[in-house]
Amino acid sequence: MRYLIAIVSLILVALGVAPLVTGNLHLGVVVPLALGMSGLLLVWRWRAVQCWRAATPWRAWLWRAGWSALALWCASVAWLWAVIAGLGSDPQTAPPVVAMVVLGSGTQDGQPRAPLALRLDTAAELAAAQPRAVVAVSGGVDFGEKESEGIIMARYLAAKHGLTQNALVVEEVSTSTELNLALTKPLLEQRGVDMNQPIAVVSSDFHLWRALRIAKRQGYAQPIGVGAPTPPIIRFNVWLREYFAVASSWVLGEW
Repeated sequence: MRYLIAIVSLILVALGVAPLVTGNLHLGVVVPLALGMSGLLLVWRWRAVQCWRAATPWRAWLWRAGWSALALWCASVAWLWAVIAGLGSDPQTAPPVVAMVVLGSGTQDGQPRAPLALRLDTAAELAAAQPRAVVAVSGGVDFGEKESEGIIMARYLAAKHGLTQNALVVEEVSTSTELNLALTKPLLEQRGVDMNQPIAVVSSDFHLWRALRIAKRQGYAQPIGVGAPTPPIIRFNVWLREYFAVASSWVLGEW
């Protein structure tokens, strides 16, 4: 068991360190790093820990309870990942929609980060397939940035994909998925969009399950999920972060 813990801990540390290279720091990075470092510390002090565990019955119980709790948590993470895997339509095969909302995902130095760029590329593909659909981009000002995500997203779509920037609906205040959808809704209504009609929610594949549930709560009668791929180097971490985001949304009553 000691060697198995060592191998798993090294993998977790590697999974935590990799996203740091690209400037990502969130719970999906911190948690595997913390678990990996704790596991390596346990391996290093293995004999001392086993002596401590064997000293009294309550310590042995505490040892078993700790491992059981960790196993249950891992099972809950696996369950959520099974639920969110494979959600979302392909932009080429998505059903007809009257509008689409592209959810923000982070910018850096005035440019979309990789996950956001993939969401925008997916939205552009959907817009090409359904040119009559109103395109809305949503996101406030990220930490350290001077422009809102909404403006940066609109500029990216115009520069890379030729969408007319003035024709886009741009929301510039939101700081969460709930606000993305809530603040974009009246802007779409001002453009004559009927919220009872199908509206695409364009986001990263792992994010769609939560985003669609929030959209329904916000009054989007027929939200259609269109999923963008996740960069492989951060896939594990952002899926893990989504676990905590789902828990937070549930606690806050966002869906």
